[in-house]
Amino acid sequence: MDISLVIPAYNEDESLPELSEWIARVMLANNFSYEVLFIDDGSTDNTWRVIEDLSVANSSIKGIRFRRNYGKSGALNVGFAQAEGDVVITMDADLQDSPDEIPELYKLIMKEGYDLVSGWKKERHDPLSKTIPTKLYNWATRKMSGIYLHDFNCGLKAYRYDVIKSIEVYGEMHRYIPVLAKRAGFPKIGEKVVKHQARKFGESKFGLNRFINGPLDLLSIMFVSKFGTKPMHIFGLLGALLFAVGFGAAFYVGAEKVYYLSQGIPARLVTTNPFFYIGLTSMILGTQLFLAGFLGELVSRNNPERNVYLESSRVGC
Repeated sequence: MDISLVIPAYNEDESLPELSEWIARVMLANNFSYEVLFIDDGSTDNTWRVIEDLSVANSSIKGIRFRRNYGKSGALNVGFAQAEGDVVITMDADLQDSPDEIPELYKLIMKEGYDLVSGWKKERHDPLSKTIPTKLYNWATRKMSGIYLHDFNCGLKAYRYDVIKSIEVYGEMHRYIPVLAKRAGFPKIGEKVVKHQARKFGESKFGLNRFINGPLDLLSIMFVSKFGTKPMHIFGLLGALLFAVGFGAAFYVGAEKVYYLSQGIPARLVTTNPFFYIGLTSMILGTQLFLAGFLGELVSRNNPERNVYLESSRVGC
């Protein structure tokens, strides 16, 4: 199969028929074999009924339904698990991403050898309240990750099959899939300017909380990517340093006490010396951090599933 399209949908019953027809026209014109995986992320409208009808009319359309809203990352992760195409393309279901970009994205992966190609909405049809924070986050992500893309959060992306089978998207990590891919050993990441269309139906499903969760998720990715398989390298090091500082402070307090006693000088109580508490606290914290690193090493040997969706329905799969 040439292409798998993974499309999360949350209350998008109005846009799905037009999007499906548009995709079918593009695929037919380019003679692609394909599948469309619609992930109904706990919609409260008629989205699932529309997907069922579309699946009956077109055997290339499949659907997965969540009983509640898990978020875009969970939807993408389940879609990636089911995708079978040589190239996997993600897009939003609101018609703001153009299926006409699919042939060029496919070419960049299969002929140009990219592992991942991210869309760049150079001209956006969004309010300033959304575009300005997005630019700031993109700048911060570029600096922290070393991946120089203009638009990390663009929903229109293309992946080589091996990429989506080598990463796990959870929480709200969908914003930083290029970072996950690079950390998984897929460094050839490209970018393509894509057309951003004005929203035709409904309204944006993303609230202000994404401006808080975004940077936190990036920090999490960077930390886990660097220390996820070797937590002792960070916790053990910090613990050892703190313990050394505490031991030094305690040694100073003890040495001072012994010196005063040997010289016949009245010595103050150890508990009145601030270095005693500094040393005690530092040694306790150092020990706890070291133990945290040790336990982290034990936990890292396991690989628990972060995305478990026991309550789901399928159609056409």
